[in-house]
Amino acid sequence: MRSGLPRGLRGPQGVVTVLGALALLLVIVLAPYVWGDAATATSVADRVQGPSAAHPFGTDDLGRDVLARVLIAARLSVLLALGATAVAVSGGIVLGVVATVLPRPLRRLVSAFIDILLSFPWLLLALFFSVIWGATASGAMLAVGFAGVPSIARLTYTLASSVTGRDFVRAARIVGVGPAGVILRHVIPNIAPPMLVNTAAYASTALLSFAGLSFLGLGVQAPGFDWGRLLREGIARIYVNPMAALGPGIAIVLTGLILNAIGSLTGETASKTPLRPRASKARARAGAGDPGVLVEVEDLRVSFPDRQGRLVERVRGVSLTIRPGETVGIVGASGSGKSVTAMAVAGLLGPEAAIEATRLSFQGIDMTAAPRAADRRRLGLELAVVFQDPLTSLNPSLTVGRQLTEVSRTHDGVPRAAARRRARDVLASVGIARPERRARQYPHELSGGMRQRAMIGMGLMGRPRLVIADEPTTALDVTVQRQVLRVLRDARRRTGSAILFISHDIALVSGFCDRVLVMKDGQIVEEVAAARLDEARHPYTRALVACVPHMGTDRTRPLPVIDESGGVAEEARA
Repeated sequence: MRSGLPRGLRGPQGVVTVLGALALLLVIVLAPYVWGDAATATSVADRVQGPSAAHPFGTDDLGRDVLARVLIAARLSVLLALGATAVAVSGGIVLGVVATVLPRPLRRLVSAFIDILLSFPWLLLALFFSVIWGATASGAMLAVGFAGVPSIARLTYTLASSVTGRDFVRAARIVGVGPAGVILRHVIPNIAPPMLVNTAAYASTALLSFAGLSFLGLGVQAPGFDWGRLLREGIARIYVNPMAALGPGIAIVLTGLILNAIGSLTGETASKTPLRPRASKARARAGAGDPGVLVEVEDLRVSFPDRQGRLVERVRGVSLTIRPGETVGIVGASGSGKSVTAMAVAGLLGPEAAIEATRLSFQGIDMTAAPRAADRRRLGLELAVVFQDPLTSLNPSLTVGRQLTEVSRTHDGVPRAAARRRARDVLASVGIARPERRARQYPHELSGGMRQRAMIGMGLMGRPRLVIADEPTTALDVTVQRQVLRVLRDARRRTGSAILFISHDIALVSGFCDRVLVMKDGQIVEEVAAARLDEARHPYTRALVACVPHMGTDRTRPLPVIDESGGVAEEARA
């Protein structure tokens, strides 16, 4: 029978960690009451004794029991270390996470500030801050805490930046989730596991740092004592009674190991329990344009900055239209601009993209401008995107059902219970068996085909007028590809939505779409009906068709490939 404990707690390391943490907690809580008298009672006759049955670690120069003092010092040492950790982690998380949602100039400024602070040795910063706040316990705590802010901020900024670039965060932004919502609902939950591990690691570092400051006389002052101060007192008579110095050192090492083990165990458990385009001059609004056209794109140009900051044009003058209920395919080699065009239509390109278009609209909404509240609601309900890799597009820290219900609850105001029922019905409609169970699972617990169908189901939670499928079958085997395409076809039939299908497989597109747009080097070189691909005139389109093997292909001849000019060249025999 499977245990209900997390996996990490069921192994030997988990058991030892839990026992060690409990022992440390008991010492912190009970030591002052059990050994308080022995730690403070002086005895001239028992001064500077070595280890014995009565005093396992010996006595100090006032006859006080060293072991009792080491045990009692655990409370102050650990609490001060945890306080410094709280200062470092809270300051680092705020600085690092906030930097990721700032505009690019401010983000670079904050990142440069963090790098400047990291260029100073950590110990130098701690000593600098300890001089500012004085040689006291609280001053040392603040010194160690603030000295750790830059390293935590750099780690947080790196982790948060990797999450904010994910598809589910970009989608959340376009439907109106503000910076605070992105941070609290998407960034923090997904960086929590590594942050927990590093928090525990910093706690052990803070413990050692505190001991070092107290050893130098910059930390806890008499009559108070922590492990660093006891180490300072014991080192003076190490040749008379080595345990007076080794005792506090052993306590520091054991506590550091326990803190690191707790962080590793917590991070493992958390990770297994479960990351807007610039406005152009175009300002199309509802009611403008052809009412019979769902998507209008005219002279779309998209540029991205290179390493030198110069804009490089990746999409060059693309124009296309999509009418309600039709399936339009965009096909081309990798790097031809297919996905960039689709993401521009969806409004999911990041702020680094420079977008220019005579017209770029969906349902009359100008996709080059910041959407209004009413537009965001319409986009959330009427525009669905199915990404190539759903494992990176779904939020790994939320269950599948929770992510499906967000659409209905946020944009349609549907109550939670009704949204859950709707999510189960949608999962069943896209061919997922046992939808109640799957809705409670996390994305990593589903197969690739099930995740892709769940992504399609998420789009069906609203009232989709357009489904953008960006290479939704690339990572799937042929059998699962067929299932996913059937789900898309059934969804179009039920909802009447149009589909913009992106792929590099012209054979797949020709069997699924009504029209095919062929892209090369950021331009549409030909538009042809899918049923008439054999009549294509452009050399690049003919080359794409020629490269698709079929049952009549002569296997004794070399496979055709496309050369740099876009024509067909023959390679070595396969």
